[in-house]
Amino acid sequence: MQTHARIYSATTIGVDAHSVEVEVDLAFGMIKFYIVGLPDTAIRESSQRIITALKNSGYKTMQKKITVNLAPAHLKKEGTLFDLPIAIGILRAMNIISISDDFLAETIMLGELSLDGSIRPIKGALAIAYDAYQKLKKKRIILPESNTYEAAFIENLEVIGVTNLIELVSYLNKEISIQPTPHTQYAHNQITEHSLDFSDIKGQQQAKRALQIAAAGRHNVLFIGAPGSGKTMLAKRLPTIMPHMSFHEILETSKIYSVSGKLNRRSLITHRPFRSPHHTISQAGLVGGGSFPQPGEISLAHNGILFLDELTEFKKDTLEVLRQPLENRTVCIARAQHSINFPASFLLVAALNPCPCGYLGDRKKKCTCNPLQIARYLNKLSGPLLDRIDLHVHVQSVDYETMITNTHQDKYSSAYLSEGVAKAVKKQQARSKKQIIWNGLLSSTMIEKQCIITNAAQELLKKSFEILHLSMRGYHKTLKVARTIADLAQEDIIDVMHVQEALMYRSLDKAFIKE
Repeated sequence: MQTHARIYSATTIGVDAHSVEVEVDLAFGMIKFYIVGLPDTAIRESSQRIITALKNSGYKTMQKKITVNLAPAHLKKEGTLFDLPIAIGILRAMNIISISDDFLAETIMLGELSLDGSIRPIKGALAIAYDAYQKLKKKRIILPESNTYEAAFIENLEVIGVTNLIELVSYLNKEISIQPTPHTQYAHNQITEHSLDFSDIKGQQQAKRALQIAAAGRHNVLFIGAPGSGKTMLAKRLPTIMPHMSFHEILETSKIYSVSGKLNRRSLITHRPFRSPHHTISQAGLVGGGSFPQPGEISLAHNGILFLDELTEFKKDTLEVLRQPLENRTVCIARAQHSINFPASFLLVAALNPCPCGYLGDRKKKCTCNPLQIARYLNKLSGPLLDRIDLHVHVQSVDYETMITNTHQDKYSSAYLSEGVAKAVKKQQARSKKQIIWNGLLSSTMIEKQCIITNAAQELLKKSFEILHLSMRGYHKTLKVARTIADLAQEDIIDVMHVQEALMYRSLDKAFIKE
């Protein structure tokens, strides 16, 4: 009589799936349930859920000592997704389930059990399904019916959704048939409708132009302006002109939301995320962390926008942790036993007042701050962090004449701006030939190849480098912004006017940093 069984499952570390073998052994003795293999508290507590679920589904474990090993033992496991494979392993070891080894070898099982035997949804189903076929070499995945909508987007994978333990046992014993969930084809021609529009904002043409450059080339933006000048309104309308996400970007972003348990009953994340955390957020909340590291706001903003309003209100050490992700487009969270990488390729949009009272340089109201207060206020932002921001935009308060004009006559609407963005994106795609490489993400070697510049523009850039005391990073960022401005103008070569406009957005190099 068989008393041993092996079921295949998986777990996520970061956003990547790793195979886990669930070994179950039954022995005569007093009823005891052991789970080994570096399980967390939720897994160790699963013994009571599993035994009760089996009993309420009509399966008695008799007088048996149950030992479960989650292999490999060095891999730390968390969550409740192993409930289902452990229960199936017990039933197979008891010879209640008759199923071939070949079927098990090509199948991954995941699911949390309720006490009545129903199967609840889990976190990370999309991330596991994404790697199941290519990386883990599995043919099918058995998981809660509630998670099938996300797994069905993965090609070449048979997705079997189940609602309770009795149904799954009947399926494995070939007493009933469960049709695999049909593969879901993503419609690339989806039209995104936004309730917000840039035409809602009166004036602020320069700020709108800066956001068009940011959207076209993936350049980070900092708005500096008095309270009520429209900085937040501008930032919230940036998603209306961002390029549509590719299917690869959709899957990448949705995997992060899946392992965070934020997909719920929604479909994939098809619109670029817009994350706006409060300034009281901790380092772990911003970049990710925890004993079992979870993605932070910068990873939830992957392929989208991270908006930091009232930038100087954030703790300085919290802001400083952004420096490495802004450069590497990924965040590494190190723990004693392992380190985890989360994607963090986001467009940073930040806003701040120019001084404590908020009215330094404002045309309508006089600033009441002294130079020491202003210096102390701006010192919350380090030079290296500001150096990673491509566009510094001063937002002035709107005057009365501009305020009473008809906004619908403003050519800087979302439709107008997004049309220019689409043309600039096509230019970048033509240069990249394969997958698009945004101008804001060009490496130093790519800059030399793609940022072809006239002699006059090069001379202007040289003078500015010396006068503004630009760092090498600041020089490269200016050149990359000029490349995007040229793309918006449908020009192949960067000329003087493109460099002039790019330098206009380096105001902090001559204003705040030097002070």
